[in-house]
Amino acid sequence: MPDISEILTAALADRYRIERELGAGGMATVYLAHDVKHDRRVALKVLRPELAAVIGAERFLAEIKTTANLQHPHILPLFASGSVEGTVFFVMPYIEGETLRGRLARAKQLPVDEAVRVAAEICAGLGYAHQRGVVHCDLKPANILFSGGGANGYDTGTAKIADFGIAHLSGEMLT
Repeated sequence: MPDISEILTAALADRYRIERELGAGGMATVYLAHDVKHDRRVALKVLRPELAAVIGAERFLAEIKTTANLQHPHILPLFASGSVEGTVFFVMPYIEGETLRGRLARAKQLPVDEAVRVAAEICAGLGYAHQRGVVHCDLKPANILFSGGGANGYDTGTAKIADFGIAHLSGEMLT
């Protein structure tokens, strides 16, 4: 029986060329892929099939659709989502920078001014989502990505909140 990456590679060949696995967690596996149509690198996140069977693909896709409408500089945008061969996936930009988790593992702590800036950026993104009735539900250092960091290894770059895939809707969405 073929594994999930072989199934995805075949099913998505006209849209995305999967290059390699970036990481895996309890809910999903993330692949580095090439967006054929737009000629860009993307991250393709695939919900584990056994989890999709329990959660339900439709519910997960509905939550992704909701969070895809969050347009904020400190929230990682979603480009696309779908389901192939019973496997739910979504596509987001590939961020070459590191996560807050990686930065803290490397440096143990951020300088105070940088920590305040990062916290303010995260709060701005979360505040925006909350105003629209979306609660993240899985905020942790591994879900904070940094884009555009300095080459010196000390400047983290701009904080982007990732992984709204299991977000919770709290009441009506605001427009």
